[in-house]
Amino acid sequence: YPAMQIRGPADKQAARQQLTAARNAALLIFVSANAVRYAFPLLPEQLPLDIDIAAVGSATARALSAVGLDPTLVPERMDSEGLLALPTLHDVTGRSVVILRGNGGRELLRDTLSERGARVCEVEVYRRELPTRTTGTDNLLRNWSQLVGVVTASSQAILDNLFTLLGDDGAQRLRETPLVVVSQRVAEHAVERGCEIVYVAASARDHDVLETLCEVREDVA
Repeated sequence: YPAMQIRGPADKQAARQQLTAARNAALLIFVSANAVRYAFPLLPEQLPLDIDIAAVGSATARALSAVGLDPTLVPERMDSEGLLALPTLHDVTGRSVVILRGNGGRELLRDTLSERGARVCEVEVYRRELPTRTTGTDNLLRNWSQLVGVVTASSQAILDNLFTLLGDDGAQRLRETPLVVVSQRVAEHAVERGCEIVYVAASARDHDVLETLCEVREDVA
């Protein structure tokens, strides 16, 4: 069930102008494969030869390689915390960092790198929007117990969108259904929203999420 729509930046020209900062950056951070998809056409043609290119996760790294920007920094733990734990990002005093992201989220990267002395520029290269509720949502709610055994949410925003789309009549169903998330941060947010059964996958990799889904199935069998 899709809980997020992805669109390009509202003003491509403004985003392109902001990305001129990449010409003098020491580090580019792509927070998602969507960031690669929407930022790549807007990047300056010439980037510094010694620039570091960071991908928050493996899907982002694959997207970068596909457009010819092989990442130099990919954390084992595929989230902001994992990236910030890399030794290269411990001492960034005076370095220029450009974070390519969507609207909202990833404040941890900006705040932590700024605290470590980096000069951080954030550029919103895509927008995450709430999908329009359809008749499919009503059908999902009517047949929730037959159709839904477990819910997955890869971000706080997606979980919040699910609550919004399902409305008051579906919120309690969502809270009572086993939920699989990909980070402790999202898990804590889910608990704050009242979710009762929360599992945290080892990473955002497909096989780790699948392994956790199998664990859920064994627990509820």
